[in-house]
Amino acid sequence: MAKDTLAPERYRLLARRYHAGMSVTVSLHRWLAQMGRSGQQAVVEWLQLFDLAASILVLALSPASYTPANRTFLLRNIYANTAPILLGFTVLCALVTLVLTRIVVVTAQSYGLSQYALQLVIRVLVLELIPLTAALFVALRCTIPDGAELLALHAKGQLDMSPGKAWGGMQREVPSRLVAGFFAGIALAALSSVVVLVVTYLASYGFTVSGLPNFTRLFGQVFSPAVSVIFVLKILFFCLTVSLVPMASALVGMRGAAGMHATTVRTSAELRGLVRMFSLILLIETVSLAGNYY
Repeated sequence: MAKDTLAPERYRLLARRYHAGMSVTVSLHRWLAQMGRSGQQAVVEWLQLFDLAASILVLALSPASYTPANRTFLLRNIYANTAPILLGFTVLCALVTLVLTRIVVVTAQSYGLSQYALQLVIRVLVLELIPLTAALFVALRCTIPDGAELLALHAKGQLDMSPGKAWGGMQREVPSRLVAGFFAGIALAALSSVVVLVVTYLASYGFTVSGLPNFTRLFGQVFSPAVSVIFVLKILFFCLTVSLVPMASALVGMRGAAGMHATTVRTSAELRGLVRMFSLILLIETVSLAGNYY
């Protein structure tokens, strides 16, 4: 009788365990299916981004995009993207360089490593921080808002990228913003590198030319031919990324922009462009670090 009484209870316990295991299996299956759909959607979005980026490059390299009216618009965008931020960014770089140089030099002297201080400053500031900071500054100040502007114009019906209308209006709006962002990034990186080198020299040797041979020798030790090539390529790829990705990201989002409020469209485009652009910048920086130090 005791065994007969315990048997149904044991069956109910086994049944509960079986149903609990089935629930976990079903939940895991749903989670894996959702992750698969999310991964597939991410791959499709990246493929669309690269496809539109290639189309934008073709459009920017086409001579037909630069009519007299478009050239005027291009020059206006170059000035608007570069002139307002050039002086402020340069002054900021000079101040940061002055502070960091004094900190590194004083710290190195206290440990008896003063011969490595200037190399460290040049390598960290000029080789690594200046290109990255200039690219991100141009992106946040110019190119991401430009890409969001394209999406907002499309949402208002002022731009059309449908195949039947041959990207109406894009030849005026897209290449000029792309070239302006690229030029702004190059200008900031080049001028800031020169300013950083001058401030580093003045902070270390003062207003004298006696330290110029030693400073030139240290600079040459840091910027070997291979490092110089990687440095130039990194700046070019950074500038191309921050000018191209926000434009392509805006065009990717145009298909779903109909019926959305202009503010919502702009915010969504800025966030998508920032995430995609930051991912590519991180990839470029990783490759450059591997090339410089391995």
